[in-house]
Amino acid sequence: MRPSIVLFGDSITEEAFGEGGWGAYLANHYSRSADVVLRGYSGYNTRWAAMVVARAVVAGASCCPRPPAAVTVCFGANDASLPDRASALQHVPLPEYKDNLRAICDLLAAAWPSVVVILITPPPVHEAARVRYQYGDDCSGLPERTNESAGAYAGACVEVAAERGLRVIDIWSKMQRFPGWESSFLRDGLHLTPRGNRVVFEEVVFALKDARLGLEALPADLPLFCDMDPNNPVKSFDE
Repeated sequence: MRPSIVLFGDSITEEAFGEGGWGAYLANHYSRSADVVLRGYSGYNTRWAAMVVARAVVAGASCCPRPPAAVTVCFGANDASLPDRASALQHVPLPEYKDNLRAICDLLAAAWPSVVVILITPPPVHEAARVRYQYGDDCSGLPERTNESAGAYAGACVEVAAERGLRVIDIWSKMQRFPGWESSFLRDGLHLTPRGNRVVFEEVVFALKDARLGLEALPADLPLFCDMDPNNPVKSFDE
């Protein structure tokens, strides 16, 4: 029976199954080898995620015949909102962010000792674009997020991964290595373009392969049509 890969996170994850999304790429990549399960919650920070992970991820996957092979955890973009700007209700102080990430990872490990947990940092922020895309009544003309703040939370995510011996994908650093990342990878200064989604997809595939969950390590679900015995198909299914 094919394994499952659960994607748990905020809007960067919720949008992953949209057109050109990294989750859609992943589902296509593993189309005959693994089920990709979406658990994305737009606007959520780690405080709220830690409160619902048992219900949204652990209990939500209980219908599957076996535990997930891997879970990606991508939070921090909302935690990094500045406490005195338009998205203050989403802000979580940096020390609490780390504690919440630890709690999420520890719960997943306790529920499924063999699961591969992959942390994904928040993406970089293009502040000028965030000013243009702000919403609500508290828009001061200043960005509600800054790249410096996002970088601090990305660094904290990397630290928690090191503490827990987990794989981590630092998309905050990765994306900024490319010239023009501000518009190439981000559509509104925060959320991903198709090219930005492609970067995340490639990094997730690399991390899964490193965890021996690449396509070459996972058998195809049911025989390929070219391997079928047309005169005795039952035999093909029994092998």
